[in-house]
This record gives sequence, structure tokens and C-alpha cells, in this order.
Amino acid sequence: MTFFESLLALMLAAVAMLQVARRLSLPYPTVMAAAGVAVAAIPGAPVLSIDPATALALFIAPILVDAAFDFPVGAARRLMLPLIVYAGVAVLATAGFVAWIGWYTIGLPVAAALTLGAIVAPPDAAAATAVLTNLPVAKRVEAVLKGESLFNDATALLLFNAALAAQMSGTFDWGTGARFALAAPGGIVFGIAYGLLVRRLQPHVEKTVGGTLLQFLHAFVAWIVAEHLHLSAVLAVVASAMTIAANTNRTTPRMRVHSYAVWTTVVFLLNVFAFLLMGEQSRNILSAMSGQELVNAGWLALWVVLGVVATRLLIAFGYRGVVLWRVRRGQRVAKISPAETFLLGWSGMRGLVTLATAFALPAGFPQRDSVVLAAFAVVLATVVIQGATLNPLIRWLGIGRAKEAREEVDHARLQLAEAALARLVGENGEAAEQLRREYLDIRDGVSGKDPDTLNRRHGLAIAAVLAQRDRLEALRHDQSISSDTYLLLQEALDWRQLTVSGDEDRRIEEN
Repeated sequence: MTFFESLLALMLAAVAMLQVARRLSLPYPTVMAAAGVAVAAIPGAPVLSIDPATALALFIAPILVDAAFDFPVGAARRLMLPLIVYAGVAVLATAGFVAWIGWYTIGLPVAAALTLGAIVAPPDAAAATAVLTNLPVAKRVEAVLKGESLFNDATALLLFNAALAAQMSGTFDWGTGARFALAAPGGIVFGIAYGLLVRRLQPHVEKTVGGTLLQFLHAFVAWIVAEHLHLSAVLAVVASAMTIAANTNRTTPRMRVHSYAVWTTVVFLLNVFAFLLMGEQSRNILSAMSGQELVNAGWLALWVVLGVVATRLLIAFGYRGVVLWRVRRGQRVAKISPAETFLLGWSGMRGLVTLATAFALPAGFPQRDSVVLAAFAVVLATVVIQGATLNPLIRWLGIGRAKEAREEVDHARLQLAEAALARLVGENGEAAEQLRREYLDIRDGVSGKDPDTLNRRHGLAIAAVLAQRDRLEALRHDQSISSDTYLLLQEALDWRQLTVSGDEDRRIEEN
């Protein structure tokens, strides 16, 4: 099969497995990774390979941009302490403990063992975002997990590059150390400067398809340029995305809706392909090892998986201890329950960064196959086991917030309706009265004062739109209107129907 034919076959398999995930109420990364392993076990099944450096840029950069747009700078300031703990301390502690496991169990040199630790240390942005999409949890828990996934890759990749350089060169001089020390702040400064440049270009491509294309290009360009400058590509992409996101009020509604639709589809496709590709790599890993090597590597993988999971749980409960200590000292800090703490500790799914860095190891790296197998085992175990158990775990711990999420939406809608009514105060005329009645209906329906009237109005509005659709189709059938006119009016009716529909009818499910 050609590469294109193999890609199509895998995508068709992915669509089928997505339906399995939906019917079993499982996170799709879990099903995709398991399906990739199953596909790899089929004789003659297509095998796709991708350069690790390309994989990082292709899969991670757009996902980081997508997540950074939903994570404002203000949230980063409010969550400074947990972000430092989870994106910094947890990554370094996990890397250190795994390095000790690698040194103690199979005798890896210190630098090589630290490289292994850096490979498996960072939870993955794609995994965290994908798994949590349909799992309503406490806002601060979700914010910590998504915020952590924006920054922990930078910590891990800097440590990985430094440890690998020391291992392959046999030394680590001051010049190399200074370069790595400047990579993080340099990446942030470059990202901000690049984001400001993109903001200057945006008005020139507003309301064009090229404007949406520029959003993807800026993600890849920021990553690649930062890599060539030996800066932190992760921090450069995140900083540039946050800088651009701070200017979203100048984006037109039409451009925002179009961009959101495109980004949702493309990021989802990249996620699906990445997790499917992860599972498929098992054939390459296992075929490269003999029987005894496989046994030894299996034990290493088991200890590394247990070490990664245990370290994160310890860090999570250690952070809760710090929070309780600050509360006892009278500081105003939001408490975190034991159940939420366990969820944070259990949500450390590894993903593409771990696999890509493992496959990027040079051929001369000590016991490379064992290290790669350990990395793959961590990814598979965390995505499949932890990812599959998150939903029942949330229900068992009683920390879901589906009801609170609905109440949050209703409260926000009520505030928006009140803002509109306040703006209409003092306005006279029939147009103002019509708008006032519309917003009063929304306010009364959301607040529970008159939901029957609002539901009746929605039902009549949808019936009217459907009648308009029938008439539009008749006009098209009779060739009374051109194709361009038909598409223009069809889009107007789509917007109208979405406006009067409920939340469930407006939502596009991921699988």
C-alpha cells in the first residue's frame, strides 16, 4: 500500500473506533492507542513512520496553540503555585526517580538514566485536553491540568536535551549549560515578540481563508524558528499564542466562528492520528528486541510505569499538604479536597512528547531499545488504564460538576441578558421594544420565571425556520434562484436555527 492508502485505511479504522469509544463512554485517546496496538499486531497491516522532530512540530505545536488560546494570562497568574509544582517540581521529581530506577535496575549511566527520566516525566497536552473534554470536573482542577500541560513539556524537553548532550558528548561544559539556561526565558521573549508581529498582520487577512491558514502557520513557524535559535519551542509557541489571544476582541465574529470550526476539526484529527500512531509503533519496538532483552526491558518498563504513577500521586498529595499549611497560617488559598487531589494525581497521561523524544534517541544511546520500550509502556499504561478509569473515578469520588456546569451557563446567560437590557434603558421606539421583549424572555426563561413561554417561542421559531427551508428548496428546485443565492440564504437560515436551538443541538460531539 502507498503512504496515502495506508493513511486512509488508518483514518477509516479511526472513525470506526471513535464510535466504539462513544458507545462505551471511553476517552477516545484510550481507544485509539489500544486500536493502534491491535492494528500493529495484524500481519501485513500498514505501518506509518514519522520523523520524531517532525512529529513534535506537527502534533504538539497546534495543540499547544489551541490550549493556550483557552488559557488566559490571568489564569496563569492565579495558578502560579500549582503550575510551578506540577509543571516544574513534579517533572523534575519524576525524572529524578525514574533516573534512579534506570541506573539501579539495568545499570544505565547517570546521564542516560536522566534522559530516560526526562522522556517519561511530562504529562501530555493532547492527552489531557482530549480526555477531559467531556468530563466536567471542578474548574480549578481542569485549569491546573490544562495549564500544566502547556508548560511541563518545556521543562522536560530542556532536561532531555541537556542530559542527552551530556551522555553523547561525555561532558557538560559551562557554555552548553548557559545555552540551556537561556532557552526558557529566550523562548518566552521570542514568543511574545513573534505574537506581537502576528497581531500586526492579522488585520490585513481578517475575514479571509488566508487568515485562518496564518493561524496554523504561526504555530509551526514559531516552533521551527525557536528550534533553530536553540530556544524552548514549547514556551515560544505558548507565549506567542497567549499574546495573540489577548487581542481576540479585535477579531470579527465571522472570523472567530470560522477559525473555531477549522481548529476544532484539525486538532481533533491530529489527536486521533497521534494516538493511533502511538499504538502502531509497538511493532517496531518489539521486533527490534530478542527474547531475553524483552524480558529485561519488560521489568524496567514495569518499574518505570509504577514509578511515574506513584511519584505524581505523591506530588499531588504533597501539594495539598502545602495548601493546608498555608490555610492554617491564615493565607487566602482555595482548599483542595482529597478526591480532587487524587484526580490530579491520577490524570498524568503521557503521550506524543514521550514517544517522540524516545524515538529521537540516537542509535548509540545505551540500551536504546529498552529505554524506548519503557517509554512506550508508560504511554500505553497511562493513556489506556488511567484514561479509561477517569470517568468512573469521577463518578465514584462524587466530584463531577455537570449540574454546576449547567448552572454556570445559565448564570452567564442571565448576566448577558441583564447587560443588554441595561443598554436598552432609555431607548424608545418599536425596534427597542422588540429587542427588550426578546431579552426579557431570555432572562425570565433562564431564571425560571417563564420557561414555558421561552420553550414555546423556541419551538415556533424552529418551525418557522423549517418552513423557510422548505420554501428555499422549492425555489432552488424551480431554478428561481442561483446557486450563490441559495447558499447565501441557506447559511442565513443555519445561523437563525442555531440561534433558537438548545445547547445540545448546537454542540458537535468529538466522537
